[in-house]
Amino acid sequence: MPGSQENEENVEPSEQPSESEKTPVATGHAEAEPEPEADPLEALTHSGRELLDVSLEVLKDLAPQAGALDDIPQVSVDKTHTLEACRLIKDDPRISARMLLCLACVDYSEYFQMVYVLQSLEPERTLVLRTDVPYSDAIVPSVTSVWRAADWYEREAHDLFGVDFDGHPDMAPLLLYEGFEGFPGRKEFPFNEYQEF
Repeated sequence: MPGSQENEENVEPSEQPSESEKTPVATGHAEAEPEPEADPLEALTHSGRELLDVSLEVLKDLAPQAGALDDIPQVSVDKTHTLEACRLIKDDPRISARMLLCLACVDYSEYFQMVYVLQSLEPERTLVLRTDVPYSDAIVPSVTSVWRAADWYEREAHDLFGVDFDGHPDMAPLLLYEGFEGFPGRKEFPFNEYQEF
């Protein structure tokens, strides 16, 4: 069109967009390369890495898997080895985790995960032991014979998630009443439909 050509000629050179300012035309759907996942072990301090290495050595016969929970060393074992792993972690002088800080059950919809947060006092340091528990076989060895503090934690996990602890001395309800139906810690529990009375 003649008019548009005149307009282009009348524009000062400084007003025309430079090559770098021009918007490129998309020719296809180029997807960005996915960034590689960060190695969780990189978050560990030097002493945390040492504790992880010692723990792997202590548990070597139980096929342990190394990991980290933020900056805390973490070891995963098969659920059948839970009790033995806890005994070794407590009794081996290289770890000497005399205290159970917490035992938590996590529902991942397809399986549970038991997380044992363990503490040694001299030197003071924390280690996490983890085991996966399938819905279809939600039984884990009780560790009440290793740490008495496990008693209430295991009863809580039984009340809320329905996990059974083989060898526990008394699985009486801790948080719920006898006859309560369902497990309110599970993601599938219908909170909006539950009628208490």
